[in-house]
Amino acid sequence: MECVSTQSDIREFLASRRAKITPQQAGLPAYGGNRRVPGLRREEVALLAGVSIDYYVRLERGRLAGASEEVLDAIANALQLDDAERAHLHDLARAAAKRPVRRTKRARGPLPDSVLRVLNSMSDSPAFVRNGRLDILATNRLGRALYSPLYADNAPEPVNIARYQFLHPHGRDFFPDWEESLNTTVSLLRTEAGRAPHDSDLTGLIGELVTRSEEFRTAWAKHNVRLHHTGRKSFRHPAVGVLALDFDAMELPAQPGLTLTAYSAEPGTPGHDALALLASWSATTAHEEARHEHHGPRAQLGEP
Repeated sequence: MECVSTQSDIREFLASRRAKITPQQAGLPAYGGNRRVPGLRREEVALLAGVSIDYYVRLERGRLAGASEEVLDAIANALQLDDAERAHLHDLARAAAKRPVRRTKRARGPLPDSVLRVLNSMSDSPAFVRNGRLDILATNRLGRALYSPLYADNAPEPVNIARYQFLHPHGRDFFPDWEESLNTTVSLLRTEAGRAPHDSDLTGLIGELVTRSEEFRTAWAKHNVRLHHTGRKSFRHPAVGVLALDFDAMELPAQPGLTLTAYSAEPGTPGHDALALLASWSATTAHEEARHEHHGPRAQLGEP
C-alpha cells in the first residue's frame, strides 16, 4: 500500500505542476488554439528536461526510484518548481527508492531543558515548539495564552493545530484568514508527508482529516507544498480579538523535525497593542487560577 500511495503521489504531484505551466511561460511555441491539457504536455516537459518522452512518462507514472539527482533537478527546472516543490520531488524519489529521507532520526521524547529555557526566556513574544504533524509540544506563557482555545475543555495534549482547525467547531473562528490558513496547514502537512512517508502518526492524522473534513480533502488533492519560515498570521482570540502578528519559524538542528515559532509585532502597530492586551489577560488569568488553587476546595469546606 505504501508503494501504491507513493506512486500515486508522484503521479499527481508531477501532473499538477505540469498543468500550472503554459507553453508561453516555458518559452515554447504554442501551436494551434485547441490543447487537450491546461498546461504543458508530457513531451514538452521531456524536451525541456532533456530526457526522452518514454522516460518522462515512466517517471510521471510514479517510477522515480532510479532517477538521478541530475534528472530530478532537470525536471524541477522544466516545471519551474520553487524550493519547497523541488525538495518535495526529491523526497518523493527517496520514498520511491526506499532510501532514507532527510531528517531520518526524528526527535522523540521530552524536549531538552535548554530548549525550554530558551522558549521561556522569550517573555514578550508568544512562542511554541511543534513537530511536523503540527502538534504543539511546548509553549511559553504568551504562547499558551495565544493558543488557549486549543487547550480549552481539558483537551488532551499535545494539542494539534490541524485537528483543531478542521475538526473543532470554533476552528474557523480562530483563523480569520481562513483560505490562507487552510492552504498553509495542508501544504505543511503535505511537505511533511514527503519528508516522513513512514510516520504512522502523521499518516493517521492525515487519514482522519481526509475522512472527516471535505475542505481538507479538497485542499489535500492539490498536492501543494510550502516552506514556512517567516510571514504574517492572524488569530481571532476570544478574549483579545484579532491579532495580526509576524512570525519567524526556526528549525532546531539538535532536535530533527522540530520547529520553534515566535510571533512579534512592530511597536506602535495594532498588533503590538493586541500583544500587550494578551499579556495582561494572561497575567490576570494566571493570577486567578493560582488564587483558585490556593483557596479552592479547602476554602469551600471552611478549612484554613
